[in-house]
This record gives sequence, structure tokens and C-alpha cells, in this order.
Amino acid sequence: MARLEGKTAVITGAADGIGHAIAEAMAREGAHVFLGDIADGAGEEFATALRAAGRQADYVHCDVSQGADIAGLIDSAVKKTGHLDILVNNAAIAIGGMPVHEMTDEQWHRLIAVNLTSVFHGCKYALPHMIAQKSGSIINMASAQGHIGLDGWTAYAGAKGAVMAMTRQMAVEFGPVNIRVNSISPGTINTPMNDRLIKEIGGNLAKAWVKMHPLGRIGEPSEVAEAAVYLASDAAGFTTGTDLRVDGGLTAAPRYVPELL
Repeated sequence: MARLEGKTAVITGAADGIGHAIAEAMAREGAHVFLGDIADGAGEEFATALRAAGRQADYVHCDVSQGADIAGLIDSAVKKTGHLDILVNNAAIAIGGMPVHEMTDEQWHRLIAVNLTSVFHGCKYALPHMIAQKSGSIINMASAQGHIGLDGWTAYAGAKGAVMAMTRQMAVEFGPVNIRVNSISPGTINTPMNDRLIKEIGGNLAKAWVKMHPLGRIGEPSEVAEAAVYLASDAAGFTTGTDLRVDGGLTAAPRYVPELL
């Protein structure tokens, strides 16, 4: 039997990268996946491809900086299936590469809206359904950057550190009603977001990333997806309040500051 058979899963930022891989893996494991993103063309195409492969999938436009959009995504899932079993707060943006005192207020507020406030809204609208059914698994996407320092990424690290703190708090608070809350901290992953950073900063960044990971490579989205499937499944039934590091040993290694020039 598939590990997530009969479950309803909502995944934000599902049109590409890690979210795409998580949605694909959860659909393969039997979940009815609801894909939230702002890339409507890619999202619709992805949902269509999943259905063509015999999976259950729906795409819903969702700008995670807008609480109403997140509420609408979750509402669509519950209306169609009658329940909500899994929420993956995955959507994020990378704004950084500069000292914190050079960051604009607009950059700060945008990053916090997408990377942190979206987690609040996802949980705010998912929890009432999970509390009513006395079950659920929430997976919040944190980052290795929330564990270690890297020049120029104070705001990003702050948001991801807050995500981990919220995860622990909610695990304690909602454990008594059988809701598990965990986070995943990926290292550097081969995603379109990181491809854009390489184009902006330079090709040496890719070489530096490889050196930062003891396994000698960066990760693949599918490797993070497998961790998410585990945390969502009954195999992780006694796992809550944890942060699962899928980081190629990055956070276990001595601090390495990449030379980008």
C-alpha cells in the first residue's frame, strides 16, 4: 500500500524546485495533492501531468504573501476531499547577499511575508480542520541557513530560524490532539531559485557550494521530497517537534566561507 494512500496534502510553492518534487512524491504515494503557486502556467501543466499519470492533483493559484490566497487553497482542498491531512509550507524566496544594514525595508518585508508570515497563515487556516479531525501533519520548510552563519544572509537566516522555533512550539501545543509538526532544513539544493542566484552572483558560487558540503555535491529536490514523505507518513507517527537536516553534512562541518570572486 502506498504510504500516503487516501490522504489530502496541500503544498505551497509547488510549481518547481523542492515543492514540485514533494508534490510529485506525495502524489506517487497515494495522496491527493493540492498545488499552490503563483506560476499558473507551470502549476496547471504540472497538475495535468500528474492526473495523466493516474495521480490525484489540483492546482490553485496562491500568492503566499496574501493570507486570503492561502485560506482559499486550503478551503479548496477541504471542500473537494472533506479533510486535510498534510500541509507543507514550502514556498520561499531568496533575498540576500548583502550586509543587513544595506537591506531595504521593502526587501525585508517581502522576505518576511513570503518566508515567515506565510507559515503563520498556512498553520492558521489548516489547524482548525486538523484539530476537528484530531489528526494531521504539518511540515515547514526551514534551512541549513537557520543553523549556521553565512555572510549576507541575516534576514533569510532569521526567518528560517523563526520557522524552526514556531515548529517546536506548535508541536508541543497541538501534540495532545494528534497533530505532528516538523521542519526540514535543506542544504544547497539544485533548484531554479539557486540557479537564479548563480546567474546573479557568478559561477564561482556553484563551486563554493560544492566545497561547503562534506558529501562533495549539492542536493537534489527528490532527496528533500523523500524526507517530507517520511514526515507525513505513519512511519513518523512518533516524530514531532524535530528539524530534519537534509544538508549533505553542511551544518556538521567547520564553518566555510566561500570565495566568490
